[in-house]
Amino acid sequence: MTTTTALILLGAGLAIIAGLAAYAFTLRQEVRRREALRIEEQRRAHDNCLENLELVASALLQEQVDVTEGAWRCKVLLEILDSRLMERPAFQAFGEVYARTRHLHTHSAREALTPRERFREDRERLAVEDELRGAVLEAARAALAFRRDWPRSLH
Repeated sequence: MTTTTALILLGAGLAIIAGLAAYAFTLRQEVRRREALRIEEQRRAHDNCLENLELVASALLQEQVDVTEGAWRCKVLLEILDSRLMERPAFQAFGEVYARTRHLHTHSAREALTPRERFREDRERLAVEDELRGAVLEAARAALAFRRDWPRSLH
């Protein structure tokens, strides 16, 4: 191999390496950009959940929403933020209401029930609400405190 051929191959190799390095740099920048977008999207989703949690918890405390509906909504919002939140004693009342009322019919399925069946389900739901009202209202207060202390309250 002549010196000229070796220099040409060396130059070609360096050009390929420089091209690949530039491509790797471009890919790394794209990964950083996408990660920043993901973090921003997650922040917006958390802000939205926290705002809705505050609205629902406040509505519960002001008796503007049924205990069952408010508990279900708070449970879902807390689970979106972090599924482990429902394990906290302060929020377990939401899970208890859900567990004891999830079999009840809603929306069009409720409309399909006979009046007697609807009355039976209403009695059952109201019994759960009467029994757990105090605990759910305390959980709503805890949810408002959780919202106020976010993000420290997450851990």
